Amino acid sequence: QVQLGESGGGWMQPGGSLRLACAASGSIFRIFAMGWYRQVPGKQRELVAAITSDSMTNYTDSVKGRFTISRDIAGNTVYLQMHSLKPEDTAVYYCHAQVSTSGSSYREDYWGQGTQVTVSS
Repeated sequence: QVQLGESGGGWMQPGGSLRLACAASGSIFRIFAMGWYRQVPGKQRELVAAITSDSMTNYTDSVKGRFTISRDIAGNTVYLQMHSLKPEDTAVYYCHAQVSTSGSSYREDYWGQGTQVTVSS
C-alpha cells in the first residue's frame, strides 16, 4: 500500500504565494511520476503540474510562469510552489503518484486526500 501525505494548503490573498508538499510512503519500488491535480465543485479534476522520475515537467497553461513543481533528491516528495495566486486557483488540490509496488512495469495510481487552497481578498 502507498500513502500520499499532503500539506501546505490554506488561504491566501490574490498575488500571494503558497507551497504545497506531498510525501509518498509505503511499499514503493519505483515512482514513475508525481503531480498535482485540482478540482472545484461541479467540474472535473484537472492536471495542474506533473514531474517524472527523470525530472520532466508538465503544466496546465493557466499556471505556466506562476507555479513550479519540483521533487526532492530521493524523489519521494514533490512540491508545488505557487506564486501570483489568483481567485481562479481556488480549489482542492490533490497529490497524485504513479508507482510500481512490485518491481514490474505495471503502473499503479494513488491519490492524496486533498488540501484546500483558497485565494480571496
